Amino acid sequence: MGRLADILRGKSGDVLKIDADATVYDALVKVVDANVGSILVTEGDKVVGIMTERDYLRKIAVQGRTSRDTKVREIMSSPLVYVTPQTAIEEAMAIMTDRRIRHLPVVESEGSEDVVGIVSIGDLVKWQAAEQSFQIKYLTDYIGGR
Repeated sequence: MGRLADILRGKSGDVLKIDADATVYDALVKVVDANVGSILVTEGDKVVGIMTERDYLRKIAVQGRTSRDTKVREIMSSPLVYVTPQTAIEEAMAIMTDRRIRHLPVVESEGSEDVVGIVSIGDLVKWQAAEQSFQIKYLTDYIGGR
């Protein structure tokens, strides 16, 4: 059974962050430049929320607000749901499904606020697809006597 640590090993480890008082436009520029779907929101050194593509669509685009006049704190999702590197991939998928979220911050350990990465639903699906391909190849080779 895979753990989130397995996925994090294949990622850069850089966690995108922005101050809660920055504009949504500034956050969008960072998200687009990094080619990711979310950014952690901070107040000082503390992570207080997350802004995602979905937050932008629902709270800016649909409501007729502008990204240059709106602060990130006004649209961020909070409180955050955290997981650890030892969380099973299946458990992370269940959390995402249950909470209807697509991004999970990963903290060093239970009770820690040190974010070591973020996993997306795409990361989890990609990992599971690779695992299934490996298992199919292994079984095919086994059945074929190779």
